[in-house]
Amino acid sequence: MKSRRSSLSSHLIEAYCEKRLLPVFSSQVVEVLRRHLVDLLERKEYPAYRGSRLDVRALAEGLGLDSRHLMAERSNLQPIFDAVTRSITENALRPEAHERDSQLREQVHQTTSERHSSGHKRRGKPPRPVVEFPDPLEPTWSEPSNFGAALRLHSKRHGESIYHLFNAVVRTEDGVKRSTFVGWGRRTTAPRSPISLEILRRIERRYRLQEGYFSRVSEAITGSPASCELDEMTPAERRRFVWHLPDDFRRRSRAEQAEILSWVRNVIISGSTEYRRYQAAAMRQRYAVRFNCALGPQRKHSGTRSSDPSGVVDAPKRLNEEMAEILRFKTSTFAAFGQQRNGVWGSETASQKVEHFGLWFGAFTAASEGEVQGYGIDPGVLTFAMMVFPQVWDWYLHWRERRRGFYTRWEIDLLSVAAALCREETGWLRQTPRIASSLQAIEGLISEQDIADAQSDWASACDRMFKHARRRIKEIERVAKIHRDPFEPIMPVLEAPSPVGEYRKITEEILRRMPDERRHPRATAEAVRSFLLLRIGLHTGLRQKNLRELLLCRPGDLPTSERKLEDTKRGELRWSTRERGWEILIPSVAFKNANSSFFGSKPFRLILPDLGRLYELIDAWVDRHRSRLIGPAADPGTFFVKTAKITSTNAAYSQNTFFEAWRTAIQRYGIYNPWTGRGAIKGLLPHGPHNVRDVLATHILKQTGSYEQASYAIQDTPDMVAKHYGRFLPQDKAEIAARILNRVWDAA
Repeated sequence: MKSRRSSLSSHLIEAYCEKRLLPVFSSQVVEVLRRHLVDLLERKEYPAYRGSRLDVRALAEGLGLDSRHLMAERSNLQPIFDAVTRSITENALRPEAHERDSQLREQVHQTTSERHSSGHKRRGKPPRPVVEFPDPLEPTWSEPSNFGAALRLHSKRHGESIYHLFNAVVRTEDGVKRSTFVGWGRRTTAPRSPISLEILRRIERRYRLQEGYFSRVSEAITGSPASCELDEMTPAERRRFVWHLPDDFRRRSRAEQAEILSWVRNVIISGSTEYRRYQAAAMRQRYAVRFNCALGPQRKHSGTRSSDPSGVVDAPKRLNEEMAEILRFKTSTFAAFGQQRNGVWGSETASQKVEHFGLWFGAFTAASEGEVQGYGIDPGVLTFAMMVFPQVWDWYLHWRERRRGFYTRWEIDLLSVAAALCREETGWLRQTPRIASSLQAIEGLISEQDIADAQSDWASACDRMFKHARRRIKEIERVAKIHRDPFEPIMPVLEAPSPVGEYRKITEEILRRMPDERRHPRATAEAVRSFLLLRIGLHTGLRQKNLRELLLCRPGDLPTSERKLEDTKRGELRWSTRERGWEILIPSVAFKNANSSFFGSKPFRLILPDLGRLYELIDAWVDRHRSRLIGPAADPGTFFVKTAKITSTNAAYSQNTFFEAWRTAIQRYGIYNPWTGRGAIKGLLPHGPHNVRDVLATHILKQTGSYEQASYAIQDTPDMVAKHYGRFLPQDKAEIAARILNRVWDAA
């Protein structure tokens, strides 16, 4: 049964205050609380909480009320503040319903305004007006000991609360939340961001204090490093950093604090590889054409999509229709009558191709004078027919080289797609000559003569592009470089004599630092999840998709049939009564390389070993930890679930969230932190679940020297292990040979 959506309004808040708060508080205090609650609701701003309970001290401090009185009546305050929190959250999760409520409230407001104009007065006290220069109640004061005390002192000296001061000096465009401003009243030293300093100058001008007064109060505190860069971070960023800081961080010097934060940011948070730095910079320069016909789950976009300031634009109607036609051509069970094709795309491949095409077109629509330095084409002239012109592809290839500095496999793969689209008999572009009518001239790129030639002989234009693409592929293969070295983040593991034994240290670190379940049940559940992620990954070598979509069949339940697993292309973890152990069963069609000789059309079946507390923690996960993390969200049925918070509607992992879960486990338990002494492996860098396949393949190669046996560990072929997974260096091969030869001397 679904809970009814909250429809909290100012009238309901007023009714609650009259019924529950007026009997225990004075009318003045009730009015202050009522105005505060209504203001929170209208601003869509959450109240101050400490854990799951209302932070009464922060509330009292911000409103200038007696904290002891509020603390004594917490049971009367908590329900209405919880109701405000739920209403804000539900409106954020259900924007359509929120818009309907807004329209309804607007109608009610109009009706109320008409009543007011006919002589009816609004109930309650009117809001306190904001005065530009309020008069002080006391002309003199004792100098406070720190910044927070100074802010509280001068606001009270002028008869104002921190909340009223916020309304007076903070503007909407400043981007400073009320909760952040209230937190200033508890700080020892002043904030140092540019916008914070500007707000402090407004306060000094408002209260007629000397310029720089608050900064001088802050600087007067000698030897106190309480304020640092950490205080200027957003709450989410601060939570990520605090996990990796030493306990005495606040007592260290500013220089040491800056050094620690820099190390955490570069090594743990972002990873210090060259590719990670390039990727971080590239992600800040967004450019793409967004199609709405992609298969599979799509990212949610808020606001007016067509006016996205980030450089992402919506695909025009014609381009969207062309993309949809290509998807039908490559994903349908049968090709349309009269058409031929070579191979089909699965849903994952189709979604990936849509994203790649979006980036290709995005390079042409991006502004030429911006950071992306695109071509600046009007999106309305875009069409897939542009892909038959070699000069268009040459501009794109040179543009890619300018951005990255060299060519990679990306350009080769995209040129291969272009060649496939233009190939004789099976290419979609080759079989769709009508698309030539969509071409429009683009200055410096496509001329009217180019369009006329292509329209008069479409087959020759496609042949020309096919030959051009094959030539460019050979030329780029000669100079292409590997930008992302997949082995770099896990190099300390791969260089160890036993890579699996080295990686196993991370799971032992998780067990060593496991929280007390009675005191921290959710943290314990998340630690158990991290342990199982790494252990099951090490035992199976599964790809991310197969691991995150692994279903759960509890002991005693009827296992899912193989036919149903094949239909859903998922595996299942179930208890095997015959083997008396936890069994993983995955149909071969669920794998990326389903047609590989490894499977031979047979399912993958593995009994997990009862080693290193694995079964103990699987039982605990299934019994209580898993449901604890799901909370009120719907159970997705998968073995691994993410932590469902108040804003979550789904506990199932996506590709990105699963990657982040693995990466977070490595950041917290895998990377050795010299400042805290925590972490299992020195030199390790953040990485995702795919790297565990490198660890397994390299371990078996070092032990046996056999690419065949290494392929068994990751459900692949020896050729794929040699090309992509195993790091088997000459010295490793020489060591294996030496071990065999040295037995002769050992026997003697």
